[in-house]
Amino acid sequence: MKNKGREQKTEQESLKSLKRKISELQALYDISQSIHSSLNLETVMKNIMAILHEKMGMERGTLTLLDTHTGELSIEVAHGLDREAIGRGRYRVGEGITGKVVAAGEPMIVPNVGKEPLFLNRTKSRGDISMKNIAFLCVPIKLDQKTIGALSVDRLVYEGDPSLDEDLRLLTIISSMASQAVRIDQLREKEKEKLRDENVRLRQELKKKFHPTNIVGECKRMADIYASIELVSQTRATVMLRGASGTGKELVAHAIHYNSDRAEGPFIKISCAALPETLLESELFGYEKGAFTGAATSKKGRFEMAHRGTLFLDEIGDISLSMQVKLLRVLQEKEFERLGGTQTIRVDVRFITATNKDLEVEVKAGRFREDLYYRLNVIPIFLPTLRERKEDIPLLVNHFLRKANEVNGKSVQYISDSSMEYFLNYAWPGNVRELENAIERAVVLCPSDTLTPDLFPIPGVRKINLYDTVPSEDDDKMIAESEGLEKLPEAVEFLEKKMIKRALEKTNGNQRKAAQLLAVTERILGYKIKNYGLK
Repeated sequence: MKNKGREQKTEQESLKSLKRKISELQALYDISQSIHSSLNLETVMKNIMAILHEKMGMERGTLTLLDTHTGELSIEVAHGLDREAIGRGRYRVGEGITGKVVAAGEPMIVPNVGKEPLFLNRTKSRGDISMKNIAFLCVPIKLDQKTIGALSVDRLVYEGDPSLDEDLRLLTIISSMASQAVRIDQLREKEKEKLRDENVRLRQELKKKFHPTNIVGECKRMADIYASIELVSQTRATVMLRGASGTGKELVAHAIHYNSDRAEGPFIKISCAALPETLLESELFGYEKGAFTGAATSKKGRFEMAHRGTLFLDEIGDISLSMQVKLLRVLQEKEFERLGGTQTIRVDVRFITATNKDLEVEVKAGRFREDLYYRLNVIPIFLPTLRERKEDIPLLVNHFLRKANEVNGKSVQYISDSSMEYFLNYAWPGNVRELENAIERAVVLCPSDTLTPDLFPIPGVRKINLYDTVPSEDDDKMIAESEGLEKLPEAVEFLEKKMIKRALEKTNGNQRKAAQLLAVTERILGYKIKNYGLK
C-alpha cells in the first residue's frame, strides 16, 4: 500500500511537472509572438504581463527602467496597477528589492513580502501585505552586459512553495526576450529624436531661406513689400498676392508663412490652374473610399493637410464659378466634407492666394464672385514687374550667377559690360523667372569665366537712344562745344551733363524714368545731378 501510494504521488508530481512545462512552453511561444507583433514597447510588455497572468498566475507585473540622466528607476509599464500606483513606483539604485537587483545585476526572490523589511511596497497596490502570502520575484534586464532595469511579478503562494525557483527561471528567460524589445524601443526613440532634430534643422533652414532679407531687391517697391511681409506675418489675415507671372509670388508666400507663428506647421501649395475642376475639388477636399471610380482608399485633401499651417492657392483667378462657391464656404466656416463623405471636418488654416489676373475686371465680367473676391482680398500685396524695378537687375544677376554656378558645378566669375547692358535694356516679359533661366542657360553654355552677349539670345532687344530724333540746333551746339575739350574727364563730364539734361527733359523731370532711360540706378542719377549742380 505504501509503495502504491508513493507511486501515485510520483505520478501526480510528474503530471503536475508536465502541465507546468506545457504552460511554460505555451507562455514562451505566446510571448515570442507578441514581441514580433509590435515595435511599441508598452504594447509588447503589456501583452507579456497579460500572458504571465493568464498562463502562469503571476500578478502585478512591472517593467522598471533606469534613467541614465537622473540615475533613478521608475516603472515604465505595469499590469494590474493604476496610474497613481505606477507614479509612486520610483527607486534609487540599491534601494529596495528592485534597486538591489539593478545594482547587483542578479535575480531575487522574496517568499513573503510581509516578512521582508527590505520590501518597500512603494506602489501601495497590495493592501495589507502582512495579511497575505505574496511572493515577489524580480530579475534584471540587461543590454550589452549592462543592467538597464528590472522585470518583477507577484505570486500568491504558500510558504515554501517549490515552484518559486521555476518561476524565477522562467522570468529570467522572459527578461532576456524583453531586453530585445527594450533595445528596439531605444533604437526607435533614437531614430525619432534624430528625425525630430533633422526636422527642426530643416525648418530653421527654410525659415532662413525664406526670410524677407533673402529676397533680392533694394528698390523702394521691394522695401514696401518687405514691410508688408513683416506686418501680415504677425496676423492670421488672408493675403492676396497680385502680380504678373514670374514676379516671385510663391517666394513671398513662403516668407509670410515661415515668419509667422505657423512656421512650425505645414506649408501646402496647389496651382488652381494646373488641374481640371473635378480633380481640383478632390485635391482640395479629399475623398472617401468608393466616392468615385478608382477611389480604392480614403485620402486627405490639401485643406486637411494644411491644418494649423498655411494653404497657398496659386492662380486663384482661374477656378470655376461652382468651385468658387465651395471655396467660399471653407473660407467663411473653416469646415467642409470630403467627396463621398458626410462627416464635417473643421480645419485651422491660414490662406494665402495669388493671381496674375485683374480680378476687378473678372468680377465685373461675372467670371469671379464678388463675395469671394472681398473674402480673399483682405490684404493685397502687389509685386512689381522686373521692368518696374530695373535698378535691382544687377543684384539679381549676381545672385542668379552664384546660384547657377553652385547648382551646375561651374565657376563663371564675371559678366561683361555689354551683357549687363542687354539685361538693362530688355523688357523681361517673363520677369524674374525669365532672368534666372537666362542666367542659368548662359552659365551652362559659357566656355570661359565671363558671360558675353552671344550667350543671351534675347529677342527684341533695343538699345535706348536719347538722340533718336532729327538733330536739332542744340545737338549741333553740343558738338561744337565739345570740340574744344581735350581732356577725357572733361569730355565725359560734358557728355554726362548733356545726356542727363536731355533725359530729364524727355521725362518732364521724373528722375526714376530718366534713370531707366539712362540705364543707371535712381541713386546714381541723383548723385550726378547733385554733383553737376543740375536742376
